[in-house]
Amino acid sequence: MGPEHGSEERGSPAGREDATATSHEQPSVHARHEDASTVPGHDEARVYAGHRSATGPCGEHQVTLRTPAELADALPYLLGYRPEDSIVLVALHDRDGRGRFGGRARLGIPAQADDWLAVAEQLAHGLVTGSERRGARPESMVAFLCQDPSGGESAREVMERLRPLSQLLRRACGRLDVPVVEALCISDGRFWSYCCPGNGCCSSEGEAMGLPGTSVLAAAATYAGLQVRGTLRELRARLIPWVTAAALQQEAALDAANRTVVPRILDEEDRSAMAEETVELAHRLMGRLAAAPHVSGTLQADLRDDELLGHDEVATLIVGLQDRSTRDRVAEWMEDDEAGPALRLWRALSRRCVGAYGEHAAAPLTLAGWVAWSSGDELEAREALAMALAADRDYLFARLLHQACNEGLDPESIRRCLRAERKNRTEAEALEAPADGFTGRKSENGAQEPARHIACTPGPSGTSPRRRRRARSEDGSGVRATRRPSWALGERRPRSADGTPPVGDGPGRATDNPRGRTRARRGTGGCGKAAEAST
Repeated sequence: MGPEHGSEERGSPAGREDATATSHEQPSVHARHEDASTVPGHDEARVYAGHRSATGPCGEHQVTLRTPAELADALPYLLGYRPEDSIVLVALHDRDGRGRFGGRARLGIPAQADDWLAVAEQLAHGLVTGSERRGARPESMVAFLCQDPSGGESAREVMERLRPLSQLLRRACGRLDVPVVEALCISDGRFWSYCCPGNGCCSSEGEAMGLPGTSVLAAAATYAGLQVRGTLRELRARLIPWVTAAALQQEAALDAANRTVVPRILDEEDRSAMAEETVELAHRLMGRLAAAPHVSGTLQADLRDDELLGHDEVATLIVGLQDRSTRDRVAEWMEDDEAGPALRLWRALSRRCVGAYGEHAAAPLTLAGWVAWSSGDELEAREALAMALAADRDYLFARLLHQACNEGLDPESIRRCLRAERKNRTEAEALEAPADGFTGRKSENGAQEPARHIACTPGPSGTSPRRRRRARSEDGSGVRATRRPSWALGERRPRSADGTPPVGDGPGRATDNPRGRTRARRGTGGCGKAAEAST
């Protein structure tokens, strides 16, 4: 990721949320700026935005933003969504007398003013150092404070209450020799400039923002085929657990699945069979979602998906995915026709991790983040991965993917690893398929599924195909001897419910969660290793 699209994410000291930033799909923006405090009026401070359209008849066209109102309207297009309760910093880089917007960073506004200084310093330092790592230190910044009134507070009162925060931001950036050339407060459809020289160019009641989508930048983005998502709150609503009456039924189903599935995961002899059943169940549910008629609107689509999935089968799948080798298997569904139904399934599972099973959401949330990132949706990827870490801060795969996504790395290196794993396994399955050509698996209509034929690599001089053999560990667990177990990557060694190692002392993990439910994690950590290599 180049400096034009760079971002830096850091956790909030106040514990609110991680910072987020833009994706590659946002328009490239050029800027020329002057310090608003040195000019007679804000109309003389200008920002130029240009977007190169691959499909447009004019190639590259230039958009001029002449006022702070247009700059405020540009914020959702810089981020890709409409921020709420947010501090946003946008870096500016000079280039031949005309700058370019660089990294964007966002943090939630802490409720306690005592946390503002730490947040301001963290955000400024993170964006500057992140830009430096990508080879371009910013020359200046634009700051935004976005918060709507609540509790009878007026928009003007919000602006005045946040004024000390804007001053802390400007001082934090100034200490890094990166001046803030414009600082705007956006509240209830109006904006104020904290850099206003006070010569009557701005109303004390703020300036009204234009209707969404009516600015020149909005027109340019529409022309380029770009869309602004909703708010982060709306995005997270697709991933947070149910709070409906049905959550009690789902929790009861999870209790039952926990009692039956976890012992099988911890049993060396039964673990492989449980993994196969879990993968087949996930594949079957994906097919059910893919076959459902299209529904417009995200809320209606999510409700329809929830109706298609039963409590018991969802509970079995959620608990089964706590086996990390099983999770690695289903992580292979990250592209082509599999990506869409897989993402819908992982979102639905995340919504069903209710009650005491909140920590179990780390697996489906990480899978949702991985598929979103692989599909090019960095915004949903970052949010899902941040939520996975909130559910379980020690979840290694989520941590590595979160870091790689934030650093702007290409997910193709992880995709290649997963493709290779899938190819090796399907080749082995094809060689071991029964003579009648059927796998023994059954589809939802009860019919047996035919075995998939995979051409094996021919041996030298036209000899018979070479069969890939899996190296087994000394304990016979089936784990490749050349791969490090998950606990070697920084995860805790496994323990069963009574605190003793599982049978065979193979790789894995088991922890006790609230209300006596045992959460098992087994597997080689293959995806985590791939993500680690990519970072």
